[in-house]
Amino acid sequence: MRLSTPRVPVLEDSEASEEQRALLATSGSDTTAKAVNIFRTLVHYPKLMKRWMVFANHVLFKSSLNSRDRELLILRIGWLCQAEYEWAQHVVIGRKAGLEDDEIANIKLGADAPGWSSFDQLLLRATDELHHDAFISTATWQGLEQKYSREQLMDVIFTVGNYTVVSMALNTLGVQLDQGLKGF
Repeated sequence: MRLSTPRVPVLEDSEASEEQRALLATSGSDTTAKAVNIFRTLVHYPKLMKRWMVFANHVLFKSSLNSRDRELLILRIGWLCQAEYEWAQHVVIGRKAGLEDDEIANIKLGADAPGWSSFDQLLLRATDELHHDAFISTATWQGLEQKYSREQLMDVIFTVGNYTVVSMALNTLGVQLDQGLKGF
């Protein structure tokens, strides 16, 4: 973790307003008691959290990408941004989406690691290019176009973009790992 203590602490139930409790209850958790640290941190700013959640829910649950490809992108950008919280959360989600442990380890190495399909290499390269240059090269784009629709190509960009912003927030706010999660 970049910070050993949070700059913005998680909001405890006893401190939450009615609006904050309602947001925590709808943040993907069954009850506010189960809300994870990212939501317990962001809920300090309810208006921002509400608006971001609409976009984040599209990326995570309504995207045109299959879940394995989406998690490959998220884990790669989480690694590139050194967002340990993001990495830890999405290792769990990535496994559920079908990523194997050796693939998760190879995400850290990038597109040139052994064992990737040519399309997985393109997804990893696209993530690297967006991270380093804010642009997907023509060669990578054309490769992705061989399999992906326009909507899927756009979802690649917005998935990497959303999780870049999330990584920045997690790192800077000092969001700590939830209990039971393993970081880098």
